[in-house]
Amino acid sequence: MSYEISAARDSGRRVSSIARSIGWSFWWRRLLNWLFLDVLVTAASYICWHVANGLPLPLNGEGTSLGRAIESSIDISSFAAFAEPFLPVVMFVALWEIIDLLHIFGDIRRVRRKLQPLQDLAVAAEAIGQAAVVDPMAAGTDKMATLEQAIARASVDSPTVTTGDQDLRSIEVALNGLLRQMQEAKLQQMRFVNDASHELRTPIAVIQGYVNMLDRWGKTDERVLDESIEALKLESDHMQELVEQLLFLARGDSGRNTLQRTQLNLASVVQEVWEESVMIDETHIYRCTVSDADAVSARFLINGDLAMIKQSMRIIVQNAEKYSPDGSAITLSVTADAGHVGYIVQDEGIGMSQKDAAHAFERFYRADGARNETNEGSGLGLSIAKWIVDAHGGTIDVLSREGVGTRFTVMLPR
Repeated sequence: MSYEISAARDSGRRVSSIARSIGWSFWWRRLLNWLFLDVLVTAASYICWHVANGLPLPLNGEGTSLGRAIESSIDISSFAAFAEPFLPVVMFVALWEIIDLLHIFGDIRRVRRKLQPLQDLAVAAEAIGQAAVVDPMAAGTDKMATLEQAIARASVDSPTVTTGDQDLRSIEVALNGLLRQMQEAKLQQMRFVNDASHELRTPIAVIQGYVNMLDRWGKTDERVLDESIEALKLESDHMQELVEQLLFLARGDSGRNTLQRTQLNLASVVQEVWEESVMIDETHIYRCTVSDADAVSARFLINGDLAMIKQSMRIIVQNAEKYSPDGSAITLSVTADAGHVGYIVQDEGIGMSQKDAAHAFERFYRADGARNETNEGSGLGLSIAKWIVDAHGGTIDVLSREGVGTRFTVMLPR
């Protein structure tokens, strides 16, 4: 403590000395400026007064030096006559200059205040340096021990590292940020496992129920046998689709889903998906605004993975089919701007609220209206579509209104 007080006093004296030096240097410069201005104004006024009174100019000697010309031409009486009317003005200007020069003391105080943060920094630096000289390892060892204890107390469930040491503040912020990311990753993983378990439990329970029914009555009742076989096939297909979707997302998270990029025409892909949808689904009206000229136009060319882009498009179209009433229209179109090419899928289905639309691409998320409408689907399709679009560096947006319909817009870079 005594060393810190001494360091503060020494630093304060140094700052005061620097402030006085800076203040006086400006004072001398200000004084010279005033003197030069006074001489210049006086000389100019005196010459103008000579001319106005018809007197000869001070410098009219031909071949004489400047100094001798001035000495020979200055008349004391005439100068007194010149200065007498201006005496009040001269006294006022002189008083103003003196007051301005006295501002030196205020200038020194202002400079000292401006240098105060540097003084505080210097005191802190000298204190730390002196502590390191007295015991070079003690300070670092104590701080590291404190940090280790704080880290030991923290956990993923309680992501807070607090040491109370200002020198370790930046390390605390970095560690707390890392722990929060770990906590979020852990919670996301837990949600993913819980949702996957829930989705898998339903088909497993259905399969077990039909197997038990087959074991009891299916050996003799052909109706029960046919119903059970059909249900088992349906649920096994559903489980296979769910497992494949989970594997796709797991490979994507681990970086094992690689894109096979080629140059392709997005308008042509939209046409192909439209033709497939018309062939597979006869319960909806499919419209396509893409012309044959668009399908071969260079305006809609992009560099991407054909299979994955078509998969994302199929997912969105199937989503529109699933949540749209029979006989409603589903429209596919293509758009392009200077840097992007995109496709749009518009339906006339049940739509989503603004809250549900914000979560539409989360894994296993399904809106309440969608759950009531149908039990089909796992809630992973749109997550896969978003992963594909993100992998291509594109964007996917959803605009929906309940009872009106939903529009998905996917934009991909050229």
